[in-house]
Amino acid sequence: MDKKLLVYIFTLIVFTGCKNNTVHISGSLIGPSAGEYIYLDELNSEKLIPVDSMKIPENGKFSFKREVKSPSFYLLKINNNNFLTMLIGPGEKVAITTHNDSLNYPISVTGSEGTEQMAEYNKTLRKTIDKLTGLNKIYMQNIDSPELPVVIESLDSMAQSCLNEINSYTKSYIDKNLTSLVSLIALYQQVAPNVYVLNPSSDLKYFLKVDSSLSLLYPEYEPVASMHKQVQELVSKIGAEASVAPSSKEGSEAPEIALPTPEGDTVKLSSIRGSVVLLDFWASWCSPCRQENPNLVKAFNQYHKKGFQIYQVSLDKTKEAWIKGIQDDQLGKWIHVSDVQYWNSVVVPLYKIESIPSNLLLDREGRIIASNLRGEQLQLKLAELFK
Repeated sequence: MDKKLLVYIFTLIVFTGCKNNTVHISGSLIGPSAGEYIYLDELNSEKLIPVDSMKIPENGKFSFKREVKSPSFYLLKINNNNFLTMLIGPGEKVAITTHNDSLNYPISVTGSEGTEQMAEYNKTLRKTIDKLTGLNKIYMQNIDSPELPVVIESLDSMAQSCLNEINSYTKSYIDKNLTSLVSLIALYQQVAPNVYVLNPSSDLKYFLKVDSSLSLLYPEYEPVASMHKQVQELVSKIGAEASVAPSSKEGSEAPEIALPTPEGDTVKLSSIRGSVVLLDFWASWCSPCRQENPNLVKAFNQYHKKGFQIYQVSLDKTKEAWIKGIQDDQLGKWIHVSDVQYWNSVVVPLYKIESIPSNLLLDREGRIIASNLRGEQLQLKLAELFK
């Protein structure tokens, strides 16, 4: 091959690779103020890292270019109270149209799915904030009224209804975007200073969901690592409370688990409601677990067609060891999930797991029937259920 041609091909490959990582951000500001600057900052969990800036021209047009190797958060801002949070990925060409004084509520965003999703969420959040602001105005108008106690009671009821609506919307938004970094932002939204949409205690399972998903997909990304640390501290802080871990008493509902399979698909425990489910915690490095696996194979083969399913959660250290354990023990017929975090797995504090093997038998509605059934005990219980 001609050396010049080889050099040309190599240069083209390198150039193309760099080009694919280049993000173009352009936009138009309606009603720009003379002399103002617009800034592009990278968003870190603790600080903003300045990236670029430009003086806004009279026509309001602006543009930035940035090399991005993986999806990352950035702030497009005019000042600390006027900004747009963006989630941008390699190769995206983002186009934004917005009023100069309200970047956070753009008229249009194209070319960046993550930024579009966050902008859509912000519109719904804005409506909730506007409703709450309206209720506050009614309160101020009646502050000297003798009917104020009755007014307050009515306003409290309406405010709680607004908060419940945005709470439910946020949970649904997270469920739909569980594998996207936008779910991380949704965890920490506020309707007022220090008034959060999600409560870390009562909505803990959503913090665990996002943590388990993003920690696997983006383990090296600083905001995700910071969130993981916060969630672990949160779990440790309230881990003693009964609401965090399931009761072993019959009839208690097993908390939700949403973790990836070996193929990378997130499968929820609740997705197999309608079956009698053995929720089993194991690991390829656990000898007693491996010794018990043949009993699980026997039980599955005997009762699966009657409505029995196994949802097996691994506490393995590596994905390779986990998959090899599945293959060696011939466990491929049922559902396998893991965040491959060893004893740092999100299921450990959630289910207060102190040792493995450990399991829970769940009825068709996801309620706990029994715990730690092994060998003949499991066979007898399944025979009783499927008689």
